[in-house]
Amino acid sequence: MKRVHQMRLRPGMTALELAEEMKQAGVIGAGRVGRAVDIIAEMFSDPDYTVFLAMSGPLVPGGLRLVFRDLIRDRYVDAVVTNGANMVHDIVEAMGRGHLVGTVNVDDERLYKEGYNRAYDIFIESQTFVDIEGFIGAILDDIPEEKRADTTIHGLLHEIGLRIKDPESVLHTAAEKNVPIFSPGFLDSMLGIPLWLYGQQKKLVINPLKDFNLLADMVYDAKKSGAIILGGGTPKHHTQYMHTLRDGLDAAVQISSARVEDGSLSGAPLSESITWGKLKEGVLEEKTSTIFGEVTTVFPLIVAAALEKIKRRG
Repeated sequence: MKRVHQMRLRPGMTALELAEEMKQAGVIGAGRVGRAVDIIAEMFSDPDYTVFLAMSGPLVPGGLRLVFRDLIRDRYVDAVVTNGANMVHDIVEAMGRGHLVGTVNVDDERLYKEGYNRAYDIFIESQTFVDIEGFIGAILDDIPEEKRADTTIHGLLHEIGLRIKDPESVLHTAAEKNVPIFSPGFLDSMLGIPLWLYGQQKKLVINPLKDFNLLADMVYDAKKSGAIILGGGTPKHHTQYMHTLRDGLDAAVQISSARVEDGSLSGAPLSESITWGKLKEGVLEEKTSTIFGEVTTVFPLIVAAALEKIKRRG
């Protein structure tokens, strides 16, 4: 066994230099973050990897929209698996509506009466979710009816992305780069009811089983398969579950603030997924990192350091 390295900080350190100090420390969260940088840098730079980005929690409204956009634009990510909320909030930004810096120390009844919704300390004007119905309705009207007759969720999101004009949009960039966005729980979002209402009046038939066709092909065809899992819930499970078709992921990084004691999937460490065939045997020590932390705090540091590492390699 080697001794724990005592980290040294100095003015002007880059993200990679800080991550290297954390990696050298080798233990607790610092060691896991340092290892995650190496794993993600390898995923991003090795063309044999198919990289799946799983996203849950309020990450787009929490400030990570452009981070995701850039990873998709620069083709570091081959597929996105997300909750519905992040795509809804991407559309909110594309509409020109913002997410506001609020506080948790608030009278929620008063906030509601003043016309705001709250996600922890993120405030959103309630009217936004009234106006989004008309915004998405106009986009759906522009999609040919035959494409609305028996669509996948990723196909519908692709068509929506093609019609969003905001170059900072995750949906727009994914459509432009032909990176599929899978969202198995998309109807469990603020667009679920508007889509249902639209389908009562005009043709809109969503067939989520057909989403498995493309996702399974991507999993099967991958020479190496890697996952970046941000948060838990359905996106985490859907990404891991599909990899039981190929004896598990080759590499994975997970960042979650969920606890392990209740036995839920959201808090389960990557080691547990070996028992389900979601992670290949023999890769746990070198090709995985389970980080217990809050995504908006940890993920930007890891990405910045990983991209710096790739750039230094030339």
